[in-house]
Amino acid sequence: MTSRAKLLLAGGAALALALPAVAQEVLLPPGFGNEATPPPAETQNQPSTGNTVTPAPRREAPRPRPRPDASAGELAEVIAGELADGEPLEPPPPPVEIPDESRRDPRFAGAIDPVAWSFGQQPWGSANGSFLSGLLRRQSTPLPSRWLHMTLRNALLARGEAPPQINPVDWAAERTWLLLRMGEAAAARMVVAAVDVDNFTPKMTQVAVQSALANGDPAGLCPLRAGGLGEVEPRILPLTDAMCAALEGESASAAAQIDQARRRGRVRGIDLVLAQKVVGAGADTSRAVTVEWEPVNYLTSWRFGLATATGAIPPDRLMERASPQVRAWQARAPLLSPEQRLPAARYAAGLGVLSSGALNELYALIYDATDASDLPGTDAWRLRTAVLGRDRGARLGAMRQLWEAADGEVEEQAARAMLAFAATRVRPDPELARDAPELIASMLAGGYDREAARWSAAVGQMDAEPADRAWAMLALGTTSEAMDVSFGRIDSFISRDNSRGQQRSKLLVAGLAGTGRIDTATAARLDERHGLGLGRTSVWSRIADDAGRRRQAGSAVLLAAIGMQAPSFAQVPAAQLLRGLSAMRRSGLDYAARMIAAEALART
Repeated sequence: MTSRAKLLLAGGAALALALPAVAQEVLLPPGFGNEATPPPAETQNQPSTGNTVTPAPRREAPRPRPRPDASAGELAEVIAGELADGEPLEPPPPPVEIPDESRRDPRFAGAIDPVAWSFGQQPWGSANGSFLSGLLRRQSTPLPSRWLHMTLRNALLARGEAPPQINPVDWAAERTWLLLRMGEAAAARMVVAAVDVDNFTPKMTQVAVQSALANGDPAGLCPLRAGGLGEVEPRILPLTDAMCAALEGESASAAAQIDQARRRGRVRGIDLVLAQKVVGAGADTSRAVTVEWEPVNYLTSWRFGLATATGAIPPDRLMERASPQVRAWQARAPLLSPEQRLPAARYAAGLGVLSSGALNELYALIYDATDASDLPGTDAWRLRTAVLGRDRGARLGAMRQLWEAADGEVEEQAARAMLAFAATRVRPDPELARDAPELIASMLAGGYDREAARWSAAVGQMDAEPADRAWAMLALGTTSEAMDVSFGRIDSFISRDNSRGQQRSKLLVAGLAGTGRIDTATAARLDERHGLGLGRTSVWSRIADDAGRRRQAGSAVLLAAIGMQAPSFAQVPAAQLLRGLSAMRRSGLDYAARMIAAEALART
């Protein structure tokens, strides 16, 4: 066994001791509150056998890609073109018999081509799958970076081969579980849909339940009955049978099963009422149900999923107390109007669940549905003015109002992403020193690095102090050779930095070194002169370095996310930003590394 393998195994053992023991219990009662429950215990870490075939992975030519900050929903359009063999995006109903040639290899469960998205043919390489699984469970959410969120989501969605030493179906389940905790309900469903139901392990079945509920899709529970739902989630099986019967047009059977479930009393209160409401939505049931939220003190995934599936919006008091991912799930609830989804959509866009384009489309729907006399003064009106205003003053005025109206750091980043395209329409001008930082931050939030780079000359003509923030983001987020990244320019930035603990300076130097904009010697001189703490190492940093060196892009971004676990960049150690970005860059994710580095300066 190599020293690296020993290190991974040791790390996996350490994580196993740190993580709580997990029993085969029902997830639904605690739900996704503050006490979100992990999926059930590991099944045996051996690939499943039987009739499953294991063909070699398909090598596909790169296809057109959406915008760099595309959401999981927008990726579906690209996926439709990628799945040339006709793989469905929804789990098919369990057939009587699946011919071997029609089965899908669970080792390659995913939805996007890893090569086309810069993750390489094997994003996870030969890393210990059990160890990586422990990292996935240990990852806290939400992440401090929108771009880190999107890059990690894409890694978890990739059709890369499962790492060794883990059941490939359980590996898909672990990825799905983290996607759900990130608020990525649509992405989670894509991974679940890529595994044949008759290959489901108990863990995959339980996570598939959560995926269906997060998507407000009770019909997604129906195929799981053939995948061991009764063994994993016995409490919900009778209600699931009733709902599926109603959705299949068997109203009499559905009504009888609901009545029987009520008599047995295993599930009662709001949980039973919501199931009744789903049954009532079926054909010819003639059952009207009124949902009373007053006695309810907290949301679970069951309550959220069935409520949104029937258009019964949980009250604000419950949504405000729910975990962040639940708000992101609500952003895509299919039966809610654009106005009802807007607050959740702004939050989801700030996290990275929704792209800048998706948020703009939502505002466009609201604009079209609003009476012309009521439009002036609305955010939809301001957004339109920011893009199509009669002159620069009108456009900038609307943009300032939207930037200033953002409530909290997450919504600030959402406002920047929303205004990304509008910012590209403002011609660089040294006289715009006041607006330049937000314009550049907005362009980079949407992935417009080339458009942002056009500001290099204008920023160089601005006064030193107002220009510092704009210069720092351009130095980190673009590859413009016009940007001065010399020791003297960086030293001048540090001398004027009045952030707490000079965190901006620490993140700047860490970002420049991690993205390769400055060499190791320059970073070491700055670290020694200003005490930036860049030289700290650990077991994590050594594993991250190794993942980058081996070009294991999936492992690299996961380790970067582990190293940056914090509520905001104000709490991210500079040494961990440096190592995480360096691992990503060396593994082929240099563009994402630059966007994360620039975002770190925009948000501190």
